[in-house]
Amino acid sequence: MLIKRNTPAIKSSEITDEQLYINRRNLLKTAGTALGAMAVPVLANTPKRKVLRHDETVIGSTPDWMQEKLGRTVPGNFSTDEPVTPFEYITKYNNFYEFGTDKEDPSRNAKDFHTDPWSVEIMGEAEVTGQFTLEDILRPHPLEERIYRLRCVEAWSMVVPWIGFPLADLIKRFKPTSKAKYVRFETLFDPERMPGQRSFFSAIDYPYVEGLRMDEATNELALMVVGLYGQHLPPQNGAPLRLVIPWKYGFKSIKSIVRIEFTSRRPRTTWERSAPNEYGFYANVNPNVDHPRWSQATERRLPGSLFRPQRMETMMFNGYGPQVAHLYSDLNLKRNF
Repeated sequence: MLIKRNTPAIKSSEITDEQLYINRRNLLKTAGTALGAMAVPVLANTPKRKVLRHDETVIGSTPDWMQEKLGRTVPGNFSTDEPVTPFEYITKYNNFYEFGTDKEDPSRNAKDFHTDPWSVEIMGEAEVTGQFTLEDILRPHPLEERIYRLRCVEAWSMVVPWIGFPLADLIKRFKPTSKAKYVRFETLFDPERMPGQRSFFSAIDYPYVEGLRMDEATNELALMVVGLYGQHLPPQNGAPLRLVIPWKYGFKSIKSIVRIEFTSRRPRTTWERSAPNEYGFYANVNPNVDHPRWSQATERRLPGSLFRPQRMETMMFNGYGPQVAHLYSDLNLKRNF
């Protein structure tokens, strides 16, 4: 569904250079079915639009089967109409501490990070468990492009054209039992290839762990991602498989996933363990709850500069309230941040 926002007009300086795009897919033949409104009024039907593609080769190799699958990507029904952040910002301004703590470190240090072959372990309270190749994980799932807002807890934001499939569809395949109340995710632990994991000065303990309640994980917006800008995920963006939860701060969208566990107990997540007074389990975007060291009332939309930042007000749940607010109707969001 095309999302429209009642916000001031976007400045021309925010609009992505048209040279960043080339056509890859034909226009949709028919309008999509309405899947519900986002933060503000929406169109009744999904308009025709093209899948975005970048005209540079993404660093890293793509298996033939993945390239063929990406080639069948179709536009999804959940997408904002805001200008998309330029490819160079999405791929060179990253938080991925496994490859370094500076924003440019991941793009430099992950350039030789190969993700083929790759496997994911499914474990815990489910009828179907075991070790699955990435191809096994993706085979039954059609890929779609969804253009989501991404809001970092550091108060900057992007708009990213992700390629993936609903997390709910993946969960359904493995048939979690009634004991499964949460889903726990784990990032690859490989200090030889991930220099940040072997640092003695790391701010966090590895491997990186994240988690969601089952109702959050099966929400229609939760997305398993394998690509962006029409191509496979670059390593610095979480290749080959990552999570995107657009109503939560970016650190909840765990990267380079190797383990998914269904559990009856709430996972103790990485940043929650490291600094529980600053980073809670829920991490919902909430402009009314400041970080202890800065305000969350506004955000800096990339691209921009030190002297001309693109400032905008932060929306509750990052603007996705109509889809997710009901999940927290009985929860104190100031205490459960």
